Amino acid sequence: MSRLPIQSVESAPAEAQDRLRAAAQANGFLPNLLGVLANAPTALETYQVVGAINGRNSLTPTEREVVQITAAAYNGCGFCVAGHTKLAYKKLQLPQELVEALRGTQALSDPRLNALAQFTLQVLEHRGQVPDEALDALRAAGYGDAQALDVVLGVSLATLCNYANNLARTPINPELQAYA
Repeated sequence: MSRLPIQSVESAPAEAQDRLRAAAQANGFLPNLLGVLANAPTALETYQVVGAINGRNSLTPTEREVVQITAAAYNGCGFCVAGHTKLAYKKLQLPQELVEALRGTQALSDPRLNALAQFTLQVLEHRGQVPDEALDALRAAGYGDAQALDVVLGVSLATLCNYANNLARTPINPELQAYA
């Protein structure tokens, strides 16, 4: 049971209703995360705007999911782990081995993606103050400064979602249960 109300399109503050309506139409259901964020329409707006920006950063869609699943697993956000697992499987067709390793914050068989996941963990653990060796390892894997900063962008988006869900204890929608 959520500790914060999960707003519907009808019950949400007026400023959030159009955003919720569009999200429900795009997803085929209204993710409970959005219903929680709608309690603060600016939080919902921030999530959607930053999410759109994150969706066009210098990382590939697979790399963005590496960051999102790694952060969600690290932050203990079951809702986001489930949501991003569904996206990884259904939209990106990522291999099960990769997704399961990400969910467990385990080493990845792909060295480049592993370097990205490990850097993401370093950003989270050190709150951005990563050791030089962590940045060097990311660069050695072929990533540049733009990608390092885009990891921070992805972590910032994940932090909003993960912390909001952890605060609310957001229940996982039935549509996402199979990916929990």
